[in-house]
Amino acid sequence: MVRLGLDTNRSPRDTNSMPLSDSQLRSLKPESKPRKLSDFEGLFLLVNPSGSRLWRFSYRFGGKQKLLALGAYPAVSLREARRAKDDARELLAKGMDPAHERKVAKARKRLAAANTFEAVANEWFDARKDGWVPSYSDRLKARLDADLIPYLGRRPIAEIEPVELLSTIRSIEGRGAPEMARRVLQMASAIFRYGVALGVCPRDPAADLRGALKSAPPAKRRSAILPKDLPQFMQDLAVYNGAAQTKLALELLIHTFVRTSEVRFARWSEFEDLEGEGALWRIPAARMKMRRDHLVPLSPQVVKILAEIKEASGRSELLFPAPTRSGVISENTMIYAIYRMGYHGRATVHGFRSTASTVLNEQEFNRDWIELQLAHAEGDIRSVYNAAEWLSGRRTMMRWWSDHLDEVTKVKPAAASE
Repeated sequence: MVRLGLDTNRSPRDTNSMPLSDSQLRSLKPESKPRKLSDFEGLFLLVNPSGSRLWRFSYRFGGKQKLLALGAYPAVSLREARRAKDDARELLAKGMDPAHERKVAKARKRLAAANTFEAVANEWFDARKDGWVPSYSDRLKARLDADLIPYLGRRPIAEIEPVELLSTIRSIEGRGAPEMARRVLQMASAIFRYGVALGVCPRDPAADLRGALKSAPPAKRRSAILPKDLPQFMQDLAVYNGAAQTKLALELLIHTFVRTSEVRFARWSEFEDLEGEGALWRIPAARMKMRRDHLVPLSPQVVKILAEIKEASGRSELLFPAPTRSGVISENTMIYAIYRMGYHGRATVHGFRSTASTVLNEQEFNRDWIELQLAHAEGDIRSVYNAAEWLSGRRTMMRWWSDHLDEVTKVKPAAASE
């Protein structure tokens, strides 16, 4: 049991036996030796020959005599010193050492000052970026640098309140981007939770903002070429006179219906058995949205496209090298080509995944094959095994799809009636 006791140390000389008063303190004069003026319950004022007058609280903890500095008079008044002493005695009553608790509080304050939101956010990003595909990592860093750091970056992360974060998020809503505001809030929440794990902030203020954001409008479906319009598009692509690299990238994407980033960042090391019967594109998990390897059986038509790409890419490890910051063709290269072909508002690069899915389902291919080829399957044990079990069936499906694209490219649309 912790015992509360008055000071038993009589050095320096204790010259007071009654509680202190303001008038007594105002009239104090320094003497040749330090002296101690006791108040009560362990509080005293140490008067030094230099003229300094220092408040001290004397107490026992764990069987040892201890002193706690409470500031200097008159900056700390008698009333304030007594209040500080009472606070210390409350800690003692709870079995806590006031001196230790003060050290902990100071350490937390120093830690908070050193750990700004920007510092913690950058540490969070660096700790996770290797697990993200480059395109996703770039998008997150751009959001962080544009939407959070300018507003919260210099603030100690431990001091940021929910209303402060809400103001930051509302600025994103104010530019007509409610969905982006929601995503930035999710990222901020992840950063705060990382700070909680590090011990540099007490809680996640983003948790208090649930329900405070504007509702996002219904998502617009990306424009996709209808099956009936696919022949005309493929014929237009066949005579496209833009950059050969762009045309080949579009052909590879349409025949394999993978995502744009998966084509842009493709490496030759990902392709297997291009001269055999089991030609395969093994896209590594690090570049996949579902975070596991994705197997793309390659038709003879795709192998031929790859040969043309190889001739254009030379010795590069990448299929589509380019003098951009990412080192590959930009994410807008293929969509701008589609616009130049006259399909602005009628087609998107991502939309070919929907077109392929529609056509293959109409042909009554196994739905699981289609979903797995679109990399939509859930990441459970069953789907991992099925990725291998269904490879033969998916190879048949992908060959049919390439043959179908060849056929519709040759078909001439019916002439318009006069």
